[in-house]
Amino acid sequence: MPIWATAVWESDSAEHAYEMAHSVGPDEFYSRHGNPTVSAFADAVADIEGAEGALAFASGMGALASVVFALCSTGSHIVATTQIYGTTATFLNGPVARMGIETTWVNGSEPGAMAAAVIPGRTMLVIAETPSNPTLDIVDLDELGAIKAPFTMVDSTVATPFGQQPIQHGVDLVLHSATKGIAGHNDVTLGVVSGEQELLDDIWRYGILHGASASPFDAMLALRGIRTLDVRQQRQSDTAIDIATRLASHSAIRAVHYPGLPEHPQHDRAAAQMTRFGSVVSFQMDDGDGFARLVERLNLLRCATSFGGPETLICESWTTTHSGLEEDARRAMGIHPGFVRMSIGLEDVDDLWDDLDNALSPT
Repeated sequence: MPIWATAVWESDSAEHAYEMAHSVGPDEFYSRHGNPTVSAFADAVADIEGAEGALAFASGMGALASVVFALCSTGSHIVATTQIYGTTATFLNGPVARMGIETTWVNGSEPGAMAAAVIPGRTMLVIAETPSNPTLDIVDLDELGAIKAPFTMVDSTVATPFGQQPIQHGVDLVLHSATKGIAGHNDVTLGVVSGEQELLDDIWRYGILHGASASPFDAMLALRGIRTLDVRQQRQSDTAIDIATRLASHSAIRAVHYPGLPEHPQHDRAAAQMTRFGSVVSFQMDDGDGFARLVERLNLLRCATSFGGPETLICESWTTTHSGLEEDARRAMGIHPGFVRMSIGLEDVDDLWDDLDNALSPT
């Protein structure tokens, strides 16, 4: 797919210009409305997600904001799971709340909690993230998909479309920060939402006003990433379960979070709805102040806040991805000082373990 690096297209006639200006998602009118390279990326995601269509945005948060403000207005109600990306929580508690849209927070792992929080006639959207970032809790997709009346949406970034397909469980919308595993090379910033085309058309109408338009160059790079997503994720998932198993018996580690481990509290649920358990492993260090020392002693692993790429990255969620939340809120989510999120890359598993084990072990 070529990069259509153009902001605007010439019309053949006044009638054609009018037609393009009043159509949904035209690819050859104005790039905020649509672009052939961007559409090719969105279509590819829709194909592997098993969806009617998809929309691409400049980032995962741009996608989230467009969905929320397209479907909700002052007086609306949202149900969201507490196990969720920190910036999503900050967005719902901040700008969304200021717009007069109320959010009720529920434990997504508790059976029936999401449906019980729905307010008939007011709830417009139920949002869940599974596996959640960074605690890797699992939400029952069948239970979420069975909720009727409000729209349902899953942030499936950690899983990727090859790890699970929420639409097959009845969920209306699937959101990805394509910056992560889908693009897969830590060189792209993109978001994408998949679902029924009629619903996506309504989101598009708001999205062009919101202006979170995806870059054609990033869309081309993400198409490149999709070509290898299947094999990349298989390798990363295989390495992740190996590393998680070794960490579980390490003396410096208090707890390991990975849905592929049999001791994970929702392991059976994850096994039933996921084809792979993903590239993210999280762990709680015994020494809550030990992350800085850990980073200083690492040679192969890198300290950075993204995931899904070819390099193995670590970050401390307490001080980075969830630092925008109040301390009590972070602790309620199971995030404490020394809670480390690790994104497994494509390096040799023994090389990764040697580096990590050496950095974790006492001098």
